[in-house]
Amino acid sequence: MKKPQTWPAFLVMFIVLILDQLSKYIVRTNLEMHHSIPFLEKLFGDTFMFTHVQNSGAAFSIGFSSDFTNRIFFITTTLFALIMILYLLYQSTHRLQVYAFGLVLGGALGNLIDRILLGGVTDFINVDFPDFIMERFPIFNIADSCIFIAVCLLIFDILFTKDTPAEADADLDMALPQTDSKEI
Repeated sequence: MKKPQTWPAFLVMFIVLILDQLSKYIVRTNLEMHHSIPFLEKLFGDTFMFTHVQNSGAAFSIGFSSDFTNRIFFITTTLFALIMILYLLYQSTHRLQVYAFGLVLGGALGNLIDRILLGGVTDFINVDFPDFIMERFPIFNIADSCIFIAVCLLIFDILFTKDTPAEADADLDMALPQTDSKEI
């Protein structure tokens, strides 16, 4: 089985990083902290809004009580995660994995840049899902969305992307020691 090329992951990473940082810059320069602007208000009311917040924690604002501790912990954790994702990228067996790892790399780097430069991550996408789990879904950003999409792609890959039997047999044949039939 031929290993997929890894360069598309870096292209995806670059695109995600640019879109993420550009959108966060636009929000920081045009929307005051904790203010909201409804998006398509006439159609959806306050279901979709842009709301400027800074998050020093992780997803759902989970973190430690100290912003400094959050900053150090999440920068360190992200650096280790990036190393692991790069390792997994070079172990990829399908193009879907390559694209997914590109999304994760771009999202992780986007949020890492915010943590290093600003002390927290700029979040701004505010969506009101039906009230079956929580009153309003936590505010997120493009980097978070890309990481979520990547996880969904990787789950899909695990569940549905299979090597064809011929490829699996060829891999097995290469792994078994070759013997001469005359020896038996």
